[in-house]
Amino acid sequence: MMATPARWPARLAEALARWGACLAEALARRRVALGFVCGPLVFWLAKPTGTTLVAGTAIAIAGECLRMWASGHLNKAREVTVSGPYRWSAHPLYVGSTVMGAGLAVASNSVTVAVVIALYLTVTLTAAIKNEEAFLRRTFGDRYDRYRHERPAVADEDARRQFSLAQAMANREHRALAGLAAAVLLLVLKATYNGSFWRAAGPH
Repeated sequence: MMATPARWPARLAEALARWGACLAEALARRRVALGFVCGPLVFWLAKPTGTTLVAGTAIAIAGECLRMWASGHLNKAREVTVSGPYRWSAHPLYVGSTVMGAGLAVASNSVTVAVVIALYLTVTLTAAIKNEEAFLRRTFGDRYDRYRHERPAVADEDARRQFSLAQAMANREHRALAGLAAAVLLLVLKATYNGSFWRAAGPH
C-alpha cells in the first residue's frame, strides 16, 4: 500500500537511517583496508626529518600505550567495563588511535599528510563508534545506556580489575604495535634516503 504524503518524511528518515547504518558498518569493517590504501599516499607525501621523527614517534608511542592499556582491560564484543581507561572514556582505543595518527602526522612533517590522516580517522573512527555502539545496545540493552551515562558509579568491583597483557594480546593489540613500528621504520628509511637525518645532525 502506498504511503500517504504526510508519512513521506518519516519514511525518508527511516531510509536514511538504514542507509547510514549500512554505510557505517561497511566503513568500520574496511577501515584496516582503507588504511593500507592511505598508507602509500602518506609515505609518498611525507617529508620526515630527524626532529619530526623523534617528536612524532614519542606522541604515537603514547597513543599506542593508551591502546595497550585499554586492550588489557576489555574482552572485546563480550562485555562493557569501567576499569582502566574505560573509567573516563567509552572509547579509549579510538582515542589512542587518534593520538597515534597525530604522532605519525607530526613525524611525516607534511600538512597534506596531516589532512589525509585526519580525514581517514574522522571517517573511519566515527563509523566504527556508531557501528560499535549499535552492536553493544543490541547486545546489552539498557545496561549499555546505564554504562554510558553512569560510568563512574557502575560496578566498583569491575573498576578494580587489573591490567592483563594476555588479554591485550588476545585482543590482537600486537598488530597495532607492529603496524606502528612498520610505519615509523618506513619514515626513518625515507628520512635517511633524503639525507634528513644527516642534515639534522649538522656538518660532519
